[in-house]
Amino acid sequence: MQKLLIIAFILVIIWNLGAGLYYMMVDKGKSDRTVKSLSWRIGLSVLLILLVVAGIFTGVIKPHGVHG
Repeated sequence: MQKLLIIAFILVIIWNLGAGLYYMMVDKGKSDRTVKSLSWRIGLSVLLILLVVAGIFTGVIKPHGVHG
């Protein structure tokens, strides 16, 4: 379940990044849709990082190292 939530967050973040690029090319600075889209991307990225850190601290997510 955790992996699906993380993948969903990443997909929404990529979607907002693409929307920001599209608005930047189409609006040419006439609206604030680019800023709103990229602000959502930043907010979602920060939320995802906080959720992963909280998951690690609570034991829901178990990190593992690379064994060489």
